[in-house]
Amino acid sequence: MECHKDVGADVRARTGFHGRSRPQACNTCHTDHKGRNAQIVLLDKKKFDHAVTDYRLRGKHEKVECDKCHQAGKKYRAAPQDCNTCHKKDDEHKGGLGVKCADCHSETDWKETTFDHDKKTKFSLTGKHADAQCTDCHKNNDYKDTVKTCIGCHKKEDDSNKGHKGQYGDKCDSCHGTKAWKPSDFNHDADTKYALRGKHRATPCADCHTGHLYRVQLSQDCHACHKSDDKHKESLGKDCGSCHSERGWKEPAKFNHDLTSFPLLGKHVDTECKECHKNAMFKEAPKDCYACHKKDDKHEATLGEKCGDCHAEKDWKTTKGRFDHDQTKFQLRNAHADGVLKCSACHKDLKSFRQRPIDCYSCHKKDDKHEGQQGKQCETCHSDRTWKTTRFDHAQTRFPLTGKHVPVKCDKCHETSRFKDAPRDCFSCHKKEDKHKLKFGEKCESCHNTRGWLIWDFNHDKRTDYRLDGAHLKVTCESCHSQPAPKGKNAAPVGGNCIGCHRKDDTHDGQFGMRCETCHVTDNWKKVVNRVSSGRRSQGPEFAIDRMPPWGFSSLFGRRNEQAATSTGRVNRS
Repeated sequence: MECHKDVGADVRARTGFHGRSRPQACNTCHTDHKGRNAQIVLLDKKKFDHAVTDYRLRGKHEKVECDKCHQAGKKYRAAPQDCNTCHKKDDEHKGGLGVKCADCHSETDWKETTFDHDKKTKFSLTGKHADAQCTDCHKNNDYKDTVKTCIGCHKKEDDSNKGHKGQYGDKCDSCHGTKAWKPSDFNHDADTKYALRGKHRATPCADCHTGHLYRVQLSQDCHACHKSDDKHKESLGKDCGSCHSERGWKEPAKFNHDLTSFPLLGKHVDTECKECHKNAMFKEAPKDCYACHKKDDKHEATLGEKCGDCHAEKDWKTTKGRFDHDQTKFQLRNAHADGVLKCSACHKDLKSFRQRPIDCYSCHKKDDKHEGQQGKQCETCHSDRTWKTTRFDHAQTRFPLTGKHVPVKCDKCHETSRFKDAPRDCFSCHKKEDKHKLKFGEKCESCHNTRGWLIWDFNHDKRTDYRLDGAHLKVTCESCHSQPAPKGKNAAPVGGNCIGCHRKDDTHDGQFGMRCETCHVTDNWKKVVNRVSSGRRSQGPEFAIDRMPPWGFSSLFGRRNEQAATSTGRVNRS
């Protein structure tokens, strides 16, 4: 097989006679070399089994002589295996269907065909096409160039008076089937986006499809076909199906008024269309109440034209529960609430609803016991829950209530309803409690506070120009302030010098002047300190300038006492 390479390839691939035969030595069939022209094949043609080759003999091929296929002078393996090589002269198609004769013909009979049109082509034979002769479609045995469209064979039917004359295009299979040309099996409901209902189902196709089916796109809105029937002149748009149905154009409307901007409620439901829609131009009908009910307006337009704010469609005369007073500038609460107070209590007549004032004083002037002195803003103290209960915040006035003033009843200070007449000073109310008999003036708040009358606090050092120290700390207030305090903003009841109180103690009879603090100290009157002698400091042990009280030191050098801020800081030490 190194020399006979073609035989070796068959054996290795197990093809051909040598590859399919049982493996054995070559010299079993062939003799040894006797030259290139020697016949070394000892073949018995009658006993040779052609089935072990690549071409099995079937049908009429079994009776054909070997030399019909195997030509003399050529190897047996060179014999062709395709049909066309042997049967080219028998090909009536003249190569039009190619060289694969076995697709239609078989070895049993050349003229008998077994072509499967459904599997071998893109045009399956169904319905009446299955019974048609091949020549009905394949003229002159031209199978390859045969048209595959319906119109190619059925154009004469489409051009006839009973056909469409090309109006619906070339896609006959869209409506017709192979079972029968008539009737059409086109399902308009399933195959299009426009389902046929009512009288549309019996309407001929040509009534709607007047142009070319695929070139002219037919509109799906009603108005495109029924424009001439539109008595509303497009004022309601082109959606005829909102009111009309396919069962009949003049059939009573199926219009749903609730889908409009004016839903029908109450007595409007039973109202005839013509009561509001005076003509076929329905959109011209007004949607506001006043347009229809102007004659029913007893307020004579004083409340405007929005009747629906108070009235309902159920009953024109019933307004309770309909009008929301909270939407106005005067909300009804508590004693003013609906059901507690009748509308007529404030609105005396049907024309005065809008002009009615909303301030308290307009209605409650007769209830004002303050005689107008507190102004007209009654809500400052009173509420709409009850007129007799007040909610006045005294802290917002010039006299905030603190301490024991808080639980005091109003009439203790306000003897009349003219509240502003009540005095704001302490003395006016506490005059009878003044045990000092005006010795300290009328400004009780200088010492006393609202926590308790007996609790008083006056810081003499900070609130006056005369500081108390030494024996002065133990002296009662009345010892110095023995007379009623003079009235006036800057009036001083007691002088700031010693002689004012100690004139009776002056044993010098005024010989040394009125500046007692030059020698005396506040700790003890009888104790004398020699502070200055001939303009020099005394050498005696009694000179104690560091122990001098501040007021004395200031007096000595002619300085003014410091004026302290007004504040409470020291309790009564009497």
